[in-house]
Amino acid sequence: MKKLALILATLLIFTTACGQLQQQHYEGAGIGTVIGGIAGALLDHKNPWRGGVIGAGLGAVFGATIADISTRGSHEAYQTGRTVEYHTENGEGYYRAEPISDYYYKDPYTKCRKVSEKVWGNGQIVRDTVKEVCESTKYEKGY
Repeated sequence: MKKLALILATLLIFTTACGQLQQQHYEGAGIGTVIGGIAGALLDHKNPWRGGVIGAGLGAVFGATIADISTRGSHEAYQTGRTVEYHTENGEGYYRAEPISDYYYKDPYTKCRKVSEKVWGNGQIVRDTVKEVCESTKYEKGY
């Protein structure tokens, strides 16, 4: 149990030290924690608490990773105006982001574009969403 706590603490330190986390990372990690914890508890018949903790830790890492791929892919599709695709080495997981609109302005300082995201797992579509990705410029008055 001490080893598991040390591993989780190390992952937490590396996760926060390796970059700026956004809201999507926290949401992905939260969903992954819940799903992984439940799955781990159900799969470890001898000690469901141990399985739940291990599953929650792994689920948090996987959930944050999937959220990061989604964020990077949609922003890359927004900036380049081209389709972006990522896939796992074994071909079971597949991500595709495709811009579906031209740039438009929500206000004079915010430029947006809609991006379609699709995620496949084991040949079946897991998620099909449309995201609005925006960039804005902040102007401040100087003295």
